Amino acid sequence: MAATPHRNRPVRRLAAAAAALAATAGVLSAAAPAGASDASAARHRPQHTVDVQLLSFNDLHGNLEPPQGGSGTVTERQPDGSTKAVPAGGVEYLASALRTARKGHPYSVTAAAGDMIGASPLLSGLFHDEPTIEAMNRLGLDVTSVGNHEFDEGRAELTRMQRGGCHPKDGCFEKGRTFKGADFPYLAANVTDEKTGRPILKPYTVWKHKGVKIGFIGVTLKGTPDVVTADGVKGLAFHDEVATINKYAAELNRQGVKSIVALIHEGGLPASSSYNYDCDSPGPGDGISGPIVDIAKHVTPRVDALVTGHTHQAYACTIPDPSGAPRTVTSAASFGRLYTDTTLTYDRRSGDIVRTSVRGPKAVNHVVDRTRKKAPDMTSLLDRWNKLAAPVANKPVGYISADIDGRGSTAYEKPLGDVIADAQLEGLAPADKGGAQIAFMNPGGIRSDLAHKASGGEGDGVVTYGEAFTVQPFTNMMTTVDLTGAQVVDALKQQVSGANAAQPRILQISKGLTYTLDLTKSGADRVVTGSIKLDGAAIDPAKTYRVAMNEFLTGGGDGFPAFKEGRNKLVGASDLDLFVAYLKAHSTPSAPLAPPPADRITVLK
Repeated sequence: MAATPHRNRPVRRLAAAAAALAATAGVLSAAAPAGASDASAARHRPQHTVDVQLLSFNDLHGNLEPPQGGSGTVTERQPDGSTKAVPAGGVEYLASALRTARKGHPYSVTAAAGDMIGASPLLSGLFHDEPTIEAMNRLGLDVTSVGNHEFDEGRAELTRMQRGGCHPKDGCFEKGRTFKGADFPYLAANVTDEKTGRPILKPYTVWKHKGVKIGFIGVTLKGTPDVVTADGVKGLAFHDEVATINKYAAELNRQGVKSIVALIHEGGLPASSSYNYDCDSPGPGDGISGPIVDIAKHVTPRVDALVTGHTHQAYACTIPDPSGAPRTVTSAASFGRLYTDTTLTYDRRSGDIVRTSVRGPKAVNHVVDRTRKKAPDMTSLLDRWNKLAAPVANKPVGYISADIDGRGSTAYEKPLGDVIADAQLEGLAPADKGGAQIAFMNPGGIRSDLAHKASGGEGDGVVTYGEAFTVQPFTNMMTTVDLTGAQVVDALKQQVSGANAAQPRILQISKGLTYTLDLTKSGADRVVTGSIKLDGAAIDPAKTYRVAMNEFLTGGGDGFPAFKEGRNKLVGASDLDLFVAYLKAHSTPSAPLAPPPADRITVLK
């Protein structure tokens, strides 16, 4: 079937159509008998309230095709308390799910909470995420906030994503086609130009349909500079989420917009990994923690619902606003595996969303399962871009004997993390390459699993360049620096202290380095200093070690200031090049690479 046009866009055309219909209705009413006119008016008089359907998702990260391995499933809690993994995701299924959900809802708006692009698989990343923006246009996305990954390639590239135009270096990817940019607005209320103090993109937008007005304010996390390379955020200032939302909520209120939704690229951590877990049990918001809780409790009551992201978790919670009234806070995991359906009851007389003293708007997360029919227009889009990517994407670069879990692993030490760290150590160990003795990999940089049986159907155990790219999509340049043993110890302790105290970021480590993580303790003491050894020998605080890591970590990213103290930096190949070289060197069809035992970090609970 043909693509389903999104009924609520563009606003100006709908407004004109509505005006024309209103005028026509007036003529017909005047021509009808008085009694019939009165009866007709009574039947067709607008109701006091209408339900507005808010469909939302977050953290797509350019995953147009179904994600690999554990990254492509969601955990579903069963009635008996057990759980099962449900395959989910893929834009063909997401489009189908959203279009089905919209049926029967004359008032429906679709919004997202950032990271639509960035850290994307090769199908999107190879083309600077133009395929994802094109897919979101077809999908009927009305609005999204920026996320931290929208800044991976810098401000100019984000502006191109909004306004269109061919890539400044790579040009246009298809003859006769110029990238048109996003049909939907990207909102960046708390991101300003350091010189002018003005938001770099629109801070908010107002969705209008048949007399209903809902304002959307979009922000990313204030800590974006801590999780993006310095070049990506150069010349930009990132402001407090709460203060920014409250400022623009007041501005919208002065304009007569009383119904407001905040799109916040910051999130929480539910007590359960099941997408259908009740995080309001035993009480509102009791089952969720993390930064979004404090944000939700301080965002002005003028905001009626919070759509969130960043943590890649699934939840539909109720957290009281500053006045004590219940308010819905939602997140739809990541990679297009879920979408959230929230019912906003709009009061035509007040222009506000009805929130009772019992709960906020009703919100439910739904699985984008792969048993539904695919959206044909999305299949066509994928086929077109896959044809362009095929010469690069389908080239075999390695072989594995079983799944090697990375993004889909819940363990502190991930098997694929060990492989990547070993690849970096091996590539930078030669004296002329850096003389590395230790390699560290940030866990957030591992974007997927290596699945033994890939969805592309190229053959069991074959790792293609496209799959390797999906695991390491940033193409970060690798560095080797001098660190003292004391600085290495400091870095390991920073995994569970400082910026990472509440949500530990456990570095993936290369072979030869071992230590104990004692979770019965708190703060930095969770890393047992005396247990840190390299090749069986205790780390010497006074000795200098050559340490390999990507440029993001070298800059202190992810809350590791100890790495910024490195000296004698030597820049090497990219992380992706080293990963591919390692796969080629350590696997063949007859001797595939096996998952490592992941025995470098001893965890005490």
